[in-house]
Amino acid sequence: MSVIQRLLGREDRFFTLLESSASEAKAATSYLDKVVALLGERPVDEAMGDLAQCRRKHKRVTQEISEQLCEKFVTPLDREDIAALASALYKISKNVEKIGDRLTIAPLGAKMETIVRQISMLDQGAAIVEKMVRELHTREHDVLRDDYERLQVIEGEADRVMTELLSGIYRSETDARMVVFWKDIYELLEKGVDRCRDAGAIIFEIVLKNA
Repeated sequence: MSVIQRLLGREDRFFTLLESSASEAKAATSYLDKVVALLGERPVDEAMGDLAQCRRKHKRVTQEISEQLCEKFVTPLDREDIAALASALYKISKNVEKIGDRLTIAPLGAKMETIVRQISMLDQGAAIVEKMVRELHTREHDVLRDDYERLQVIEGEADRVMTELLSGIYRSETDARMVVFWKDIYELLEKGVDRCRDAGAIIFEIVLKNA
């Protein structure tokens, strides 16, 4: 392969890497589901190990994107947009792993049923982001706009649910440890949905710029 060919590279390589990045973000939410299902019943070391491994794999993909941006002369999208999207996707995995870590130190008696709705919204958000990244190369403005609007709806609902849950612990919980623990978890889960919304916003902006 000539030097020029190496510099130019293949445009679809970036789309492939971004799709892998989005898939790892979605995988992280699936591993978090397993952690939540096991808490209080059996050891979660294996499930947390899977979650940590997923985040490390995602970090390697993010690093490869950075390296490709340095090596390739031509990119299918603006370099800063590729870098921003890669960073936003990785932040989803990092946030999900942090949620898992915090859940493993739950006070005795903490009921995981309280976060079922937030976990579901985080799953949905990550799935939509994964879909949007797969569709990015098509530049289909209307399709991606609909996906982004769905993310905004989920994010708004996540805000409402967090407020409802915080109100519940402030008004009924007397154990200060539980109040601190659940406040932290509720906010981290809501932040996870925000991370998905942020990634979706970058994708939609890219489409608008390249329409």
